[in-house]
Amino acid sequence: MDNDIVRRLTWSGMLTVSGAIATLVAARLAAIAYRRIFNEDPPE
Repeated sequence: MDNDIVRRLTWSGMLTVSGAIATLVAARLAAIAYRRIFNEDPPE
């Protein structure tokens, strides 16, 4: 990977994927916490 453009695109892709995974995990944890606190499903 000597090409700077390929390295930047790879880095951008990794950031995008890790951000998406973090968002999904955070939403799932928040939903679990909401259910335990209020004993109902979270609003959509």
